[in-house]
Amino acid sequence: MNFRLSDRIWASILSLLLWAVFSITAAFSYTPTALALEYNKEILVEADFSGRDLTDSSFTKANLRQSNFSHSNLRGVSFFAANLESANLQSSDLTNATLDSARLIKTDLTNAVLEGAFAANAKFDGAIIDGADFTDVLLRPDEQKKLCKVAKGTNPTTGRDTRDTLFCP
Repeated sequence: MNFRLSDRIWASILSLLLWAVFSITAAFSYTPTALALEYNKEILVEADFSGRDLTDSSFTKANLRQSNFSHSNLRGVSFFAANLESANLQSSDLTNATLDSARLIKTDLTNAVLEGAFAANAKFDGAIIDGADFTDVLLRPDEQKKLCKVAKGTNPTTGRDTRDTLFCP
């Protein structure tokens, strides 16, 4: 009878240890997915969003003047009618982002990827676009001509020349 009782005790201890190891392993291997955030109509002047995963977030009509989005994942983000004047978007991923009616005046887009972005009424006056990738970006012809005047460099992520992605002559 003592033999069976000690076996049960050892089995219980072993079971508890296995559950502890499993729980610790599960807790450390869990990586939370990015949650889409809404910053619509917010005043976020000089905000720091650098290095963040903001996939599918919305900044519609937000004031983001002089904000920092460098090295951020901005895939699918809506910057519809947002003020991004003098913002830092260096090396950000703006794939499939909505930039329609956005103010990107004096915005730093160095090495940014804008592939598939919608920027039909966006203003890029004075923007820095060295190494930016504009593949399949919908732009107004007058904005495209302005960008071609300052376009140079190759995007380090996609390997595409900025001038080629803008179809500059």
